[in-house]
Amino acid sequence: MPCTTILVGKDATYDGSTLMARNDDSGAGKFTVKKYVLITPKQQPRHYESVTSHIQLELPDDPMSYTCCPNVEPGTGYKSEAGINSANVAMSATETITSNPRVLGADPLVPGGLGEEDFITVILPYIKSARDGVLYTGRLLEKYGTYEMSGIGYSDADEIWYLETIGGHHWMARRVPDNAYAVIPNQLGIDYFDFEDAAGEQKNCLCSADLEEFVKNNHLDLTMDPGDAFDPRAAFGSHADSDHSYNTPRAWWMERYFNPNTFVWDGPDADFRPDSDDIPWSLVPEKKITVEDIKYVLAGHYQGTPYDPYMHHGDKSMAGAFRTIGINRTAFLGVLQMKHNGTSVEWLSFAANEFNALIPFY
Repeated sequence: MPCTTILVGKDATYDGSTLMARNDDSGAGKFTVKKYVLITPKQQPRHYESVTSHIQLELPDDPMSYTCCPNVEPGTGYKSEAGINSANVAMSATETITSNPRVLGADPLVPGGLGEEDFITVILPYIKSARDGVLYTGRLLEKYGTYEMSGIGYSDADEIWYLETIGGHHWMARRVPDNAYAVIPNQLGIDYFDFEDAAGEQKNCLCSADLEEFVKNNHLDLTMDPGDAFDPRAAFGSHADSDHSYNTPRAWWMERYFNPNTFVWDGPDADFRPDSDDIPWSLVPEKKITVEDIKYVLAGHYQGTPYDPYMHHGDKSMAGAFRTIGINRTAFLGVLQMKHNGTSVEWLSFAANEFNALIPFY
């Protein structure tokens, strides 16, 4: 399972823009070549059929132009991954995430549904805001279902929303706080969800209409005390042994970088370790975050810790113990920067982030 995502609210960035970034990593043992293209309304298909699931959709007749990074090789599907449309709305899809047997037994995945190959193509040309993107995606998921667990990011100049699929047809989304950042390392990550807000004001939470009933009917709420806040990570996600070597260490390292003094990250008395299941989904950073910071953490290999696989001195007994963020099968990094002056910048780098540079496209 590839990819690492970071989302940064407008009050947590150096210039007041929103920042949404994701490494798109190829699957184990292969490298997927990507390209950067602009799709015009004339080029956008009106009849869509995917390679992966063979789903067929009739698309609206009023698409906007948009950028994306699809696969180069024919026959491997679109997988357009990330882009910005002419309404200055950005989308990143997808972060492959985890689930558990209780969720998948209650709402099985749909082999002929939507997935990573499809989302950018069938959604980005038609949305006018980040919130609009969540709701548009939710309607498609409820109607057609999905064949895989996914996390999807949406941003405009004011807001960032992050959606996670739950089983075949359900979903939830949270707005990233303006003064905070969120990190997602191939694992269902949202750690707080307010059903009252989702059913009412919808200020910070959105979800499929029957999600609270779905949780109750299928005994998914694992909180001990009925008065405790609902924990979506425990209900919908995983904490497998493989998470502790592949997923959670990446969240640990990114938050250790942005909040070095907020918690104790190292040693026997650490508040959070690389294998902790309760690493926060979002935090207020100790300083404002720049594009350079994004590039640094998404090229990270646990430098400055005992887990760095490139370590050349000292005790190397734990070097390489955890899956790094920066790996040699990264296809591209897209940093989507949405500004209040009506412009946007799409920063792109291709292949391994330890050895490349970001290029801005306006």
